[in-house]
Amino acid sequence: MSQAAASKLQVTIRQTGESFACRDDQSVLAAMASTGRRGIPVGCLGGGCGVCKIRLLSGQVSRLGPVSRAHVTSDEEGQGYTLACRVAPCSELEVEVAGKFCKPFFKGFGSGANPVSPK
Repeated sequence: MSQAAASKLQVTIRQTGESFACRDDQSVLAAMASTGRRGIPVGCLGGGCGVCKIRLLSGQVSRLGPVSRAHVTSDEEGQGYTLACRVAPCSELEVEVAGKFCKPFFKGFGSGANPVSPK
């Protein structure tokens, strides 16, 4: 088994039940994007927009850079909130998307589709 394979950890998104592998030196957001998944919204990729805000439900992460207090307050951080573009897994993770969670196919695109309104 290669070193790269040994350092991959599973990340699961609670809302969808989907999971993907993430290296321990890679941001959760970059790993998700590289697999073509769309569970966590992608914005600037640099911690400035706050679009990828998540809440850590289980597991441990390491910081890859600063997290803007404009998007994650100290109190929120204490409750497990962070930005997916600024953390890497140290263990298997379960996260939930903190912002508005809506997949594109729920917006009524395509012929004959009935839009699904959020509850």
